[in-house]
Amino acid sequence: MSTSGLNLPQWLPEQAEQGFLWMQAYPVASSIAVALAGLLLAWVVQTILRFFGRHIANYFPGDLDDRLIRILTSVVGLVIVYLSLLLAVWLLDLSPPVETALTRILLSLLVLQLMRRAMKLCAIFIDGLSHLRDRFEVIEARTIPLFNLITSVAVIGIASYALLMIWNINPTAWLASAGVIGIAVGFAARDTLANLFSGFFIIADSPYKTGDYVVLDTGDRGEITQVGIRSTRMLTRDDVEITIPNAEMANAKIYNESGGRWEKFRIRLKVGVAYGTDVHQVVKLLEQLASDHPTVCKNPSPRVRMRGFGDSSLDFELLCWVDLPASRGLVSHELYMKIYDALNEANIEIPYAQHDVWFRNALPDDGAKTMLKDD
Repeated sequence: MSTSGLNLPQWLPEQAEQGFLWMQAYPVASSIAVALAGLLLAWVVQTILRFFGRHIANYFPGDLDDRLIRILTSVVGLVIVYLSLLLAVWLLDLSPPVETALTRILLSLLVLQLMRRAMKLCAIFIDGLSHLRDRFEVIEARTIPLFNLITSVAVIGIASYALLMIWNINPTAWLASAGVIGIAVGFAARDTLANLFSGFFIIADSPYKTGDYVVLDTGDRGEITQVGIRSTRMLTRDDVEITIPNAEMANAKIYNESGGRWEKFRIRLKVGVAYGTDVHQVVKLLEQLASDHPTVCKNPSPRVRMRGFGDSSLDFELLCWVDLPASRGLVSHELYMKIYDALNEANIEIPYAQHDVWFRNALPDDGAKTMLKDD
């Protein structure tokens, strides 16, 4: 093969000169061969890394290591594939503008692919740290969305800067204009920004989380279905979803029925019996009814307290726990039904309000006689 008109790099070994000359003589074929070789090499490297990675992951519990290995091996494969494609473009010996455009497009696609995998890697890493409560108490299940958002913004910012550099765009002017635009947007969207900042504080402070049953100061009660950056969604017992801006939630008084030491919820049932009833029998009967109910918790055990002497009844209160606040209405209904039947079977009177009305003669006897004579 003639070497006239072909430039050989000074660093090229003598053994590779013939191959390099062939590649320059047939650029299209060599470009396709390099691209296919890159795909094959990426597949081989990924297979080898996953093989050894899975053997290492078997020594650790859970699937965290397996997910990390999948992402890291895919990153290595992507880098090999895109490097081979860049080499293939260079071998085509295109005009400088076309070669530059293709190179920038390939680099941009590589940055976007790496950005996606970096976001997944950060999410997996934060999720793993949340289980190490003894070392990282600040990263918990309730704060994971906040850290995911922060890392996502950081990764997107780095990727955006890389894209600007790839396309030879000066980021200084963009940042300056973005600052002016940000001030204008800040004044125009004050409510939206207030909701966004409130969303950060709610996620960080976590007065409630997804799945909690809460009661707002407006009287609305339901299950938190989603805690977003802008708003919180609550599903009421009527199967109606309420969307509440985070700015209002941050300033509202919230009763979290799922909060406290556990998620159990205490039910209070007021029961009144007639005066003269055996109070010990009432206490025993009510405690037995609650203990026999399948949904009522055995620990803490149900208890009955006598609250006082009412106008028409002896006032008792049955206190028992259920596992979920959502069970409060149904369990209360069933217990009230059983209590009514049990009191009737035990011949224990359930009193109702009674009032004795006394009439006093407001007129003296002489006046009454006078009125009778006048009639």
